[in-house]
Amino acid sequence: MADPSSYRPKPGQIPDSPGVYKFRDEHRRVIYVGKAKSLRQRLANYFQPLASLHPRTATMVTTAASVEWTVVATEVEALQLEYSWIKEFDPRFNVKYRDDKSYPYLAVTLGEEFPRVQVMRGHKKKGVRYFGPYAHAWAIRETVDLMLRVFPVRTCSAGVFRNAASAGRPCLLGYIGKCSAPCVGRVGPEEHRELAEDFCDFMAGRTGTYLRRLEKQMMIAAEDMEYEKAARLRDDIEALRKAMEKNAVVLADATDADLIALAEDELEAAVQIFHVRGGRVRGQRGWVTDKVEAVDTAGLVEHALQQLYGEESGDAVPKEVLVPALPEDSGAVTAWLSGRRGANVSLRVPQRGDKKALMETVARNAQQSLVLHKTKRASDLTTRSRALEEIAEALDLDSAPLRIECFDISHLQGEDVVASMVVFEDGLPRKSEYRRFQIKGFEGQDDVRSMHEVISRRFRRYLAEKEKTGEWVDGEVPESAPEDDGRPKRFAYPPQLVVVDGGQPQVAAARRALDELGIDDIAVCGLAKRLEEVWLPGDDDPVVLPRSSEGLYLLQRVRDTAHDFAIRYQRSKRSKRIRSSPLDAVPGLGDTRKQALIKHFGSVKRLRQATIEQICEVPGMGRKTAEAVAVALAQAAPAAPAVNTATGEIMEDDGGSTA
Repeated sequence: MADPSSYRPKPGQIPDSPGVYKFRDEHRRVIYVGKAKSLRQRLANYFQPLASLHPRTATMVTTAASVEWTVVATEVEALQLEYSWIKEFDPRFNVKYRDDKSYPYLAVTLGEEFPRVQVMRGHKKKGVRYFGPYAHAWAIRETVDLMLRVFPVRTCSAGVFRNAASAGRPCLLGYIGKCSAPCVGRVGPEEHRELAEDFCDFMAGRTGTYLRRLEKQMMIAAEDMEYEKAARLRDDIEALRKAMEKNAVVLADATDADLIALAEDELEAAVQIFHVRGGRVRGQRGWVTDKVEAVDTAGLVEHALQQLYGEESGDAVPKEVLVPALPEDSGAVTAWLSGRRGANVSLRVPQRGDKKALMETVARNAQQSLVLHKTKRASDLTTRSRALEEIAEALDLDSAPLRIECFDISHLQGEDVVASMVVFEDGLPRKSEYRRFQIKGFEGQDDVRSMHEVISRRFRRYLAEKEKTGEWVDGEVPESAPEDDGRPKRFAYPPQLVVVDGGQPQVAAARRALDELGIDDIAVCGLAKRLEEVWLPGDDDPVVLPRSSEGLYLLQRVRDTAHDFAIRYQRSKRSKRIRSSPLDAVPGLGDTRKQALIKHFGSVKRLRQATIEQICEVPGMGRKTAEAVAVALAQAAPAAPAVNTATGEIMEDDGGSTA
């Protein structure tokens, strides 16, 4: 625990201007990012007596070992830089809303020649129009199924589209009238794009135009006694109305707005967002976060706005954003939102009428979300805490192992030997810090030597990072130490416990590797699969945890995760080796010309039988490259005939030749 006075900047050293500041811990890792109108006034608040600070703030400043800042010109720039740094450094003491799921969107790929309607998750892509998010993918499919009667846009994948085009027959949707079948030329690219754009217009809320147009066409068809056409149009109108009913009108003035509400207690906060477009609720989403910093409702709102719109632009940022409380720098936040949209954005608290009533509905959803989250998490937190305590007690550790690293070796009959390292923090997987290793020190199958090599390499890197940050100079950074950027390092942070997949031999190898490096403050244990026994270095008998033990269950989960991660890596290496071609050894021969060679000759076997002149006939192949290809193929198959590069002939073993 550091004393904040030990790294407090000197009086007058901090500028009295807008900026963004970073607190770093003893490992030079960024643990908190903040912004301020006046850096001098804001930072002074952190260096008060600890008794007068909020407990979370006191924890942060005693964990930190240094503070630094960057001056910017305006508060809007400070807001942008703060968001960028929080995203880049992932500081542990900043509030970060973790999305509780990957929400599905209804997406239209307008960037393609023949746009496709589909369900999409994850990061938004350029050239794609999104609607939502929706709570469930089936809700999107129901809506799309209704609308394809009127807007028969393509929904098939690229592979299905190509197969239908080559076969000259559309898929089932083309036969039943729910696809315009551009794959077989029933409509051209322009006509199909118009359908896709009409689909987007309808989803965006411009529904009246299409309903009136269809009603007029139905009346004309009825007057002309085209009753089948009139009936079909009637069904189309009904389908569109059903699709509209799925999103009830909540604001009569066709408002485009996002409503954000919060529910919070001392430890956690939940946020809910309703996306209203054209007066209808088009999507809903929510997050829950730990309040790891001392922040009020206005601060939570600001963090939510950053999370929600930090990667958005254009129409994805609505004209109006309704919130329960305005951020402290509401003018800067409004300017930032307007910059993201490219037009003015209104940020305000609804005071009366339909918008206030809808905000109350959103707030009730947020409260229910927080209650549900706490109900689920209560047992999770209790279970994880009990598991870590049981492990500490069973292994006689001084404290609960908050960071556990597990290593496993994988191979197939001594080939493609690899290792994995998985990390669990507070009993939860930290996937961003998983690592993979190739065994380089020797060839063949020897799990004990492999484990020794992997542990040695991992902790040599740890010692190197430790020396780089200057921790070996009485905790002070030497003048010659390179500047650290605060990003998470590959091996910079030590675990409290190393778990290896195996028994006594693997545990002894891991302990020996740490001893050789002079590391004596990290505990080691092994978990043997056969009887699920826990082995400690130097002990002749294992530690047997009860089968119902939460500690044993956590160790099993850590071990199994490392095992699966190692197997996946080993399989990927084996698949890559199997897929390798003799052509890979030809210098300067890229994938395009490899594919051209295989397409021209049909197989590597036929290519091996070809003369250099025949290889030169392939577009893009010069004589030198053709000779290199022939030599590479000959070397890759010793039993095959030799190549006479002077004549271009392929020679038989007995000295004869074949054309």
